[in-house]
Amino acid sequence: MLTVVTANVNGVRAAARRGGLGRLASSGADVLCLQEVRATDDQLAEVLAGAGLGDWHVAHTEAASKGRAGVALLSRAPHRAVRIGPGPQEFARSGRWVEADLDTDLGPLTAVSVYVHTGEATDPARQAEKYRFLDAMGERMAALRRRRRHVVVCGDLNVAHTEMDIKNWRGNRGKAGFLEEERAYLTRWAEQGWVDLGRTLAGPGPGPYTWWSWRGRGFDTDGGWRIDYCLTSPGLAARAVSAEVGKAATYAERWSDHAPLTVTFT
Repeated sequence: MLTVVTANVNGVRAAARRGGLGRLASSGADVLCLQEVRATDDQLAEVLAGAGLGDWHVAHTEAASKGRAGVALLSRAPHRAVRIGPGPQEFARSGRWVEADLDTDLGPLTAVSVYVHTGEATDPARQAEKYRFLDAMGERMAALRRRRRHVVVCGDLNVAHTEMDIKNWRGNRGKAGFLEEERAYLTRWAEQGWVDLGRTLAGPGPGPYTWWSWRGRGFDTDGGWRIDYCLTSPGLAARAVSAEVGKAATYAERWSDHAPLTVTFT
C-alpha cells in the first residue's frame, strides 16, 4: 500500500501555526508533496521537526525570490536520487519543481512536487512564462515516462481543466487558470496517457474542489476551483483505489486556502 498526499501549504510556517503540518503528519502518508513552502532549508527543517516530521527524508528547493513559491517532497523511504527543476535553466531556481526516486512497496517510483504560478491573462509576459513552464513540465513528464517506472506528479497547477472543475466557470472564462490554452495542456497530457486520479476516482463532478478564496463566502458555498492534481503513469493509476480532498469542516478550521488531496494505491 502507498499513500501520497499533496498540499499547497500557503506558507509552511503559517500552516504549522494553524495546525496544518500536524494534520499532514498524522495523515498516514508515505509521500508528502508540498507547494508554496516559502521557507529556507533551515526554516523548513525546524518546522518539520516541530510537527513530528523531522525524521522524514526531504527534498526541497526554494525560489530565488525569498518568500515566494518553494516546493518540497517528503517521504518515509530514502531518496535514491533528487532532481531540481523541469529542465530549462530559466526555471532552475524558480522553486517550482522537485522530483525524487524512491523504492516503495509498489516498486520503483519517481515522485514530483510541482507548483505552477497563477499567470495573468492581462499580462502577456507573465502568462507567456506560465506557458513556457507548462511546456517544460510536459517535456519532463514525457522523459520520466520513458524511464519505464511508476511516476506520480502532484501539485498545484493553477489550471481548472473543465467546467466541472470550477464552480463559477462562466464568470471565469478569459481569466488565468481557465484559459483555453491552459486547459489544453491537461487535455494533451491525458491523451498521452497521464491519468488525473482526482477526477478519475471522484467521478464526473462538479468538484470536488481543492481551492477557495480566503475572501467572501466561497468556502461556505463551495465556490471553489479544482487546481490541485495527482497525475500518474497508467500502470500506477491501475493500482489507485481512492482519492479524497480533505476540505476543512468549517472556515475557522482552515489552515490553507487549499485542501490536501490524498491518493491511496494498493
